[in-house]
Amino acid sequence: EEDSINSFVCLLKKMKEVRLMEKAVEETEETFRERMEALAEQWRELHTKRVQLKAHVVTSGATVKENEWLRTHALKKAKEEKEENSKKESEILRARRELEALRKQHQKLSNKLLKYSLFKKYLEDVVEESQFQDIEDIITYYKALVRTRKDLLQSQWWHRQLMEQGKILQQQITVEMEAEMLQCQNDLVQLRESFAQAQSDISQWEGRWAEVQDRVAREATELKSLTMAIHSLYQ
Repeated sequence: EEDSINSFVCLLKKMKEVRLMEKAVEETEETFRERMEALAEQWRELHTKRVQLKAHVVTSGATVKENEWLRTHALKKAKEEKEENSKKESEILRARRELEALRKQHQKLSNKLLKYSLFKKYLEDVVEESQFQDIEDIITYYKALVRTRKDLLQSQWWHRQLMEQGKILQQQITVEMEAEMLQCQNDLVQLRESFAQAQSDISQWEGRWAEVQDRVAREATELKSLTMAIHSLYQ
C-alpha cells in the first residue's frame, strides 16, 4: 500500500511536470511563432528596401561618386542584414531544438502518466469510499503519516540511545561499586589485622605493666627497709 501511495505521489509530481512542460511547450511555440512573424516582417521590410534602393538607383541622377557611396552603403547594409539573418536563423534552429527536446520530454512524461493512471483510478475509488474530499486530502494525510512515522522512529532511536547509555552507565557504576566494595573489604581485613595486633600489643604491655608494678613494689619495700635501717642507725 505504501508503494502504491509513493507511486501515486510520483504520478502527481509527473502530472504537475507534464502540465508545466505543456505550458513551457505552448510558451515556446508562441515565442517561436512570434520570432517567425518578426523574421517574416523583417524579410518583407528588407525586400521593400531593396526594391526602393534599386528604384532610387535607376531613377536617380546622382553622380558616379554618389552611386559608389550608395553601392558601398548597400553592400554594408546587406552584409549587416545577412549577419543578422544568420543570427536569427541560429536562434530559430536553437528554438526548434529546444522545442523538439520539450516535445520528447512531454511524450516521456505522458507515457509515465499513462503508466501511473491506474493509481489515480485507485485513489479516486478511495475518495469515493472514504471521508476524504479529494486526492489532495489523501496525499496531505499520507504526508502527515510519513512525518509522524519519521518522528516516531526518531523518538525510538533516541530511546534506544538513552537505554544503551543507561546500561553503559549502570555497568560503570556497578564496576565502580564492586571495586569500592573490594577496597572496603581489603581495608576491613587490614583493620582487623591491626586490631588483632593492637590486642596482642595491649596484652604485652599489660604484662610489662604488671612487671613494672611488681618491681616498683619491691623497690618500695626495699626503700622502706632502708629507711627503717637508717632510722635505727640514726637512733
